[in-house]
Amino acid sequence: MTKRVALYLRVSTSDQTTDNQRRELIAVASRHSWDVVKIFEDSGISGAKGRLQRPGLDALLKGVARKEFGMIAAWSVDRLGRSLQDLLSLLGELHAKGVDLYLHQQGLDTTTPAGKAMFQMMGVFAEFERSMIQERVRAGLARVRAEGRTLGRPTVSLDVENAIRAARASGLGLRKIATKIGVGVSVVQRVVGASEKIGTENVSTKSNVRQLLQQRSAA
Repeated sequence: MTKRVALYLRVSTSDQTTDNQRRELIAVASRHSWDVVKIFEDSGISGAKGRLQRPGLDALLKGVARKEFGMIAAWSVDRLGRSLQDLLSLLGELHAKGVDLYLHQQGLDTTTPAGKAMFQMMGVFAEFERSMIQERVRAGLARVRAEGRTLGRPTVSLDVENAIRAARASGLGLRKIATKIGVGVSVVQRVVGASEKIGTENVSTKSNVRQLLQQRSAA
């Protein structure tokens, strides 16, 4: 059965081109009788950028999730990413979906027994890295508690809260408020949510007081 392959090409600066990567990978696919079904590209984008800042990589991984192809071919491992954590996460995702990987410069081909063994070892390292991260997080939380420091989300100043409430009262949406004031949407949601809760409680309290006065008057 012919292997359905997606190519991923990337260069870090706008004055570079992906032509050499494309030509070499297409030649490799031809030699192996692979069917190149899609080509994803990020031009002028650093490998240090995350998935959401690399539209080509984002589209590639969405294709992985939909099982549109059975293999990814890239020029080199650093074309996929520069961060070890991001690379291990990517490899783990491919492994989980049963998608093979070909890296031209490293000579990695997971359709071969040796390449498959190396890929499985990478999966072990990915799991180890995740465990180490979790352990560091737990240790960090324990240290913060031992030092008596408060855990939780950072607070915002009263001026910022008032500005958020005023913007909300003027009819602006949450995202527009966040952009205008320069805070995260989650901060706006928290302040607006707290304000609406207080408003509801005040209405309820006034209603209860009114009922109590009416009862006393009737008595």
